[in-house]
Amino acid sequence: MGRLLIFKLQAEDREPEKRHYKDRSELIIKCASESESLTNHTKNSVSSSAFCGTEPQFIASTGNRSFSNAPLIGNSDPQQIVVPDKKSWKNLFAYMGPGFLVSIAYIDPGNFETDLQSGAQYKYELLWIILVASCAALVIQSLAANLGVVTGKHLAEHCRNEYPRIPNFILWVLAEIAIVACDIPEVIGTAFALNMLFKIPVWIGVLLTGLSTLVLLALQQYGVRKLEFFIAFLVCTIAGCFFVELGYAKPDAKEVLKGLFVPQLKGNGAAGLAISLLGAMVMPHNLFLHSALVLSRKIPRSVHGIKEACRFYMIESGFALVVAFLINVSVISVSGAVCNSQNISAQDQENCKDLDLNKASFLLKNVLGSWSSKLFAVALLASGQSSTITGTYAGQYVMQGFLDLRLEPWLRNFLTRSLAIVPSLIVALIGGSSGAGKLIIIASMILSFELPFALIPLLKFTSSKTKMGIYVNSTMISAVTWVIGSLIMAINIYYLASSFIQILLHGHRKLVASIFLGILGFLGMAVYLAGIAYLVCRRNKEATNLVALTSENPNICNESGNAEVYGLPREDIASMQLPQRRSNADDL
Repeated sequence: MGRLLIFKLQAEDREPEKRHYKDRSELIIKCASESESLTNHTKNSVSSSAFCGTEPQFIASTGNRSFSNAPLIGNSDPQQIVVPDKKSWKNLFAYMGPGFLVSIAYIDPGNFETDLQSGAQYKYELLWIILVASCAALVIQSLAANLGVVTGKHLAEHCRNEYPRIPNFILWVLAEIAIVACDIPEVIGTAFALNMLFKIPVWIGVLLTGLSTLVLLALQQYGVRKLEFFIAFLVCTIAGCFFVELGYAKPDAKEVLKGLFVPQLKGNGAAGLAISLLGAMVMPHNLFLHSALVLSRKIPRSVHGIKEACRFYMIESGFALVVAFLINVSVISVSGAVCNSQNISAQDQENCKDLDLNKASFLLKNVLGSWSSKLFAVALLASGQSSTITGTYAGQYVMQGFLDLRLEPWLRNFLTRSLAIVPSLIVALIGGSSGAGKLIIIASMILSFELPFALIPLLKFTSSKTKMGIYVNSTMISAVTWVIGSLIMAINIYYLASSFIQILLHGHRKLVASIFLGILGFLGMAVYLAGIAYLVCRRNKEATNLVALTSENPNICNESGNAEVYGLPREDIASMQLPQRRSNADDL
């Protein structure tokens, strides 16, 4: 039955004259009613030697219960990326893209800010956080990609199908807050870049960021890949400058290795900065983004095809994360070596005491000379804008997945950017450049605190046999990912509790105010822990809406033994990811 339904669905997708059904459910009912007659015909036309495979195969669903999303489409676009159904390492190039787009978030202004401050204040002591966070990000991002590849639905859609309305709404609100928190460093970083390039005050630069990204989004229709390549080129340019600066700064190799492999947190602010580094590396919105971006590929739905997609996506993510890891390590090493050098000038030493993005260009004077400020500003501007584009995509997928609601990219970006501009503008007006730099650290900490509310659903879904079938996480992967998640949650809870107790004990407040503040604080922590406990303890109830081919209904294979059934790309995902210019034919 499953095999016949699949062939019928594919036939209907290829014949435009038959596309008169109101929705996919009507088509499935019609296919079921004709299955008996089709069975006899298929038995006569297909030899027994053409059958293969005894394990379940999955076909991508439309993404929700009511089939209200845009339907899955065939390869109507000649530019659509189609993965050949054959074993070849060349298939890796067809999968390249989503991992690198996600990795842009690991070298955004928030990462630069936290890297610079950790190096200036603690030299190489926090390098181990970058190593741990990069390894954790590789595992977690691979799980997000696997979820999309296997089930045909991204993380936000799974949350909407799995959780009741109120928890689902709360998760959506938290996801939106995380996207806004991720956008704050981009706003401030862009404002700093405009200040260095044109001497524009930071608060005016904050206001101008509302227009800059909209211009880039408008330019996407003329070639998003060219635009992203140009942005990546600028960011890699500044990364190359930091690599070259390593040769001038000459950090002690033994101290660097010790910082990478010996965990230590010394000093009052080390824990908070470590959480900021963690939040800047493992971002909640990246989990939603990666699980959706993989749906833009058309992959074979054979066992081999799905496993190959998961493997190649992991390789691609690994390569992109290695590049991001080296960039972050080089920034911390340069900052630590220069700011802790005995030959540093008095002015540079003063800058190191309160180092932020607006003052960091002096670190590259050995490489770039008098051009250090301008080139660093250009790369910072490019980094902020490219990260904002990925944030806009993530916001689109989150809103579509949780609420089944889609907005125009410019409107979606305008709403997110408006919410990010308000706190950035207030802090820039009151605290100036220094206050804006501290706001970046706070935003990164918020991302770390919110990570469990995206990570726990991902771990539970990918560990569920009802959702992943034979592609469910292995026992070892499940154990490793839950250990990673538990450590992240433990660090967050420890920092919240210790910081709050320190504020209560050492704050100069009246007794009544301290008691009232203590009650509110501990109630907030209780709600935070209760939310985490709910997600951990709740059992998955919704099975993924997939057409499964069992051993009784084996898949039909070609002569090479590979299934010819393809997972069709999600039209709604592809259209949100790569907006195209409208042709005259589209208007007719």
